[in-house]
Amino acid sequence: MNIIIAIRNYIIGFFYRNVFKPICFSQDPEIVHDKFTSVGEFLGSHRFTKFVVKCLFLYKNKMLAQNVCDINFYNPIGLSAGFDYEAKLTQILSDMGFGFHTVGTITHLPYEGNPKPRLGRLPKSQSLLVNKGFKSSGAKAGIKKLEKLNFKNPIGISIGRTNGNEDVTIQSQAVNDIVSSFKLWEESKVEHSYYELNISCPNLFGSASFYSPQNLDELLEALFKLGITKPVFIKMPINELDESVLSMLKIASKYNFITGVIFGNLQKDRSDPSFVKEEIETATKGHFSGKPTFKRSTELIRLTSKNFNKRFIIIGCGGIFTAKDAYEKIKAGASLLQMITGMIFNGPQSISDINRGLVKLIKKDGYASVSEAVGVDNKNKFNN
Repeated sequence: MNIIIAIRNYIIGFFYRNVFKPICFSQDPEIVHDKFTSVGEFLGSHRFTKFVVKCLFLYKNKMLAQNVCDINFYNPIGLSAGFDYEAKLTQILSDMGFGFHTVGTITHLPYEGNPKPRLGRLPKSQSLLVNKGFKSSGAKAGIKKLEKLNFKNPIGISIGRTNGNEDVTIQSQAVNDIVSSFKLWEESKVEHSYYELNISCPNLFGSASFYSPQNLDELLEALFKLGITKPVFIKMPINELDESVLSMLKIASKYNFITGVIFGNLQKDRSDPSFVKEEIETATKGHFSGKPTFKRSTELIRLTSKNFNKRFIIIGCGGIFTAKDAYEKIKAGASLLQMITGMIFNGPQSISDINRGLVKLIKKDGYASVSEAVGVDNKNKFNN
């Protein structure tokens, strides 16, 4: 069976890299994205097309299964927030091989998105330029759509403050906006498994921010009063200094409803050595996903695991293209992982490839399951 899956993935990957990807990369990335999600919505709405997708992409292995926060994940690879922000893919991603996925970010009020261009590609840097700015149909529309659906995989809802052209500088406005959104989701009948609290999108208007301990404490105190019933993961920035991140984590650790953190969001530093010079010099307004996020996000996973031990469940996000990338974040302390850019550059079979590769790496190191490998780099350093 493994040989058949390997051959299947090789053929699909070859076709994707040599035929499909060149065509897609010759077109406007936002148009391609919209077409892809619409096709995904269609494929997920019919039993036959779901079966075909499952035959083409699905891979399962019990070594990858985990129970995290009383939620069952059949593998650790999820789709990150920022891709399915219109909630079109909830019925197809499990058939593609994802173990979970986050919808959104969905804001309290609708927002049409930042001025175009909102997406770009840096192929040599293995990165995407992102400037959507929480493009969203709003919480009420998202709830109306998702209340009708059942989910095979754990589904998360990413919530952030409503964006817009107004200069949001009053902190209480931002807090009230996020709290209002959480209220709507808590009162809804949507069968989601967790929330993401996105405080780290760098593409928003206004100066309201939750990076300072005082501002973050104000937000989390307001959310605490809601009595939120599902796990909450905070989507963290990667461009803050270690001291600032540790201060934010210290505040978050006070609140039991904060189950974990996600490292992390987009790369703002255009001087990062991962960028190819001629690409970054011509890049338009926005910030960056993919390989330029990998090193720093992994450092912050390790920092959190070392300093907060088992207080936070960590989701590793940023620059995952291969099983080796994924395993490095797991050993640094991530129980779960998220990706977008690696799939876009390498093809939809990459989810299966990464999961298959993880099984090989886990076996090579003598572990019986992926959960045994979580944070082992920090444990080994401590024991030494």
